[in-house]
Amino acid sequence: MNNKIEIPQPKNPDDINEQFGILVEIIKILRKECPWDRNQTNESIAHLMIEETYETIEAINNKDDKEFSKELGDLLLHVIMHSVMAEERNAFGILDVIKRIQKKLIHRHPHVFGDVEVSGEKDVLRNWENLKMQEGRESILDGVPPTLPALLRAQRVQFKASKVGFDWNKKQEAWKKIDEELAELKHELEQNNHKKAQEELGDILFSIVNASRFEDVVAEEALQNSSNKFIRRFKYIEQKAAEQGRLLSDMTLAEMDALWDEAKKLENIN
Repeated sequence: MNNKIEIPQPKNPDDINEQFGILVEIIKILRKECPWDRNQTNESIAHLMIEETYETIEAINNKDDKEFSKELGDLLLHVIMHSVMAEERNAFGILDVIKRIQKKLIHRHPHVFGDVEVSGEKDVLRNWENLKMQEGRESILDGVPPTLPALLRAQRVQFKASKVGFDWNKKQEAWKKIDEELAELKHELEQNNHKKAQEELGDILFSIVNASRFEDVVAEEALQNSSNKFIRRFKYIEQKAAEQGRLLSDMTLAEMDALWDEAKKLENIN
C-alpha cells in the first residue's frame, strides 16, 4: 500500500522565494515517486521543451494571457526538471543555473551595471556580440542553433551578421537580390540541373527572409500565418463539401476555387 506523500505548503503564499523552493521540492519528489518522471532523462524530454516553447508562442500570438501564464509554467517546469536531473548526475543544479544567468546578464549589460556608455539599441547589440566573442566564441554565428526552424535560423544568422556591418545598405538592394536569385533558378531549371536548382531555391528563400528582415517582418511568423490562413480556408471547403454530402475528390478544382473565394470574402467581412 502506497503511503501518501505530504505536499509541501508555503508559510507565506505570496513569498516568491518560498513558492519557487516548493516547486523545486515537488519536482524532486516526482523524480523519486512517479514511475514516468523517474525514468526520464535530459535527452528523453528535450523535444518536449521545444513543444512547450511553441505552445507558449501560440498563447502570445493569441493574446491569451491565461494560457500564456500556464505555458510559462510548463517551461519553468522543464527548466527545473532538467536542472534536477543534472544535479542527480552531479553536473549542476538549479542554483548554478540561476547564478550563471545572473552573472551573464550583468556581464552583457555593462551600460547598466558598469561604466560603458551607449547611444541606443544598436550600440547595445553591437556590444552584446563583442562580449560574446570575448567569452570564447569563434564566430558571431556560433550562437545560432542548427535545430532552429529554417526560416528563423536564416533570419537570426542574417541579423547577427548585420550587427558587424555585413549587410545591404538599402532595403531595395535586398529586394533586388530576390529577382537575381529567381533568374538563376529559372536558368538552372531550363538546364534541367535539378541539384543546382534546389540550391538556387534555397538562395531565394534565404533572400526573401533577408528582405523580410528589412521590413521588420519575422519570416517564420509570416509563413506560419499564411499556413494558418490556408488551413482555415481549406477547412471551409471541406465543411461546405460535407454540407453538400460530397467528397473533395469528387469536386472540380473550379468548384473548390469558388468555395475558397467565399472563405476569403468571409474573412474580409469579419
